[in-house]
Amino acid sequence: MISSTAPTDRLRRRLIVVASAIVLVLGAITASVLLGGGPDRSATAAVGRSDSPASASVLVAPEPVGIELVPMEPESDPGMFARLVAEALFSWDTAAPTNPNELTERLIAVADPTGESSAGLRADVAGYLPTSVAWAELRQYETRQWIEVSTAEVPELWPTVVEQAGPGGLLPGTTAYTIRGVRHRAGIWEGQPVTSAHDVAFTVFLVCEPSYPECHLLRLSRLDAPLD
Repeated sequence: MISSTAPTDRLRRRLIVVASAIVLVLGAITASVLLGGGPDRSATAAVGRSDSPASASVLVAPEPVGIELVPMEPESDPGMFARLVAEALFSWDTAAPTNPNELTERLIAVADPTGESSAGLRADVAGYLPTSVAWAELRQYETRQWIEVSTAEVPELWPTVVEQAGPGGLLPGTTAYTIRGVRHRAGIWEGQPVTSAHDVAFTVFLVCEPSYPECHLLRLSRLDAPLD
C-alpha cells in the first residue's frame, strides 16, 4: 500500500508524470485500428469471411474456449498480471450474457485506486472492443474471440520512460509489459463454421509492489503499436 504519510496530491502528480512520460515515448504511435486488428465495424470482418483480405480463414470447427465473464483475480506478479489483462481484454463471446460495457468495467475495476488513469484507460480499452452496435451484429454470427499469449516482456525502451519521468516521477513498482500473441476468432458465416488468426502486439502499463500489494492497470498502448 501507499504510505499513509504520502500526500494524495503527490500521488496524483506522480501518476500525471507517468502519463506524460508514456505520451512522450509513445508520441509517434499513430497506427489506425483496422478491421483485422481492432474494434469491429462489420460482422463479416470479425468472423473471418473467407473472401476478406483482412483475415486468413479456414472452414473448420472452432475450438471451445469456455469464456466466462468473471472478475479478475488479484495478482502481485507483474508479468502474470499483464497476461491476465491480455486475456480479459481479448476474450469475449457475443453469445454470452454480457456486452462491451461489462468487459470494459472488468478492466476498470483493476485500474489504479486513485482513479487518475481510469478515463484514459477506458478510452484505451474502447480501441480493442467492438462497439455496442457491432456487438449486436456479431451476435447474429455467434462470433467469439480469445488470445494465445506467446510472450510478455518488459520493453527495451522502458528505462527511457523511467529516465524521462525523473527522480521520484514514477510510483515504485510501475512498469510495462509488451504482450505478443495470436488473436483467434470463430463464428458462423453462411451456415459454415469459420475461424481466423492474427498476430497482435500491445503494451500494458501497470503498477505493483511496493506501492500496492496487488497490481493495478494504468494504461494500454494502441493495438499493434507496442512499446518495444
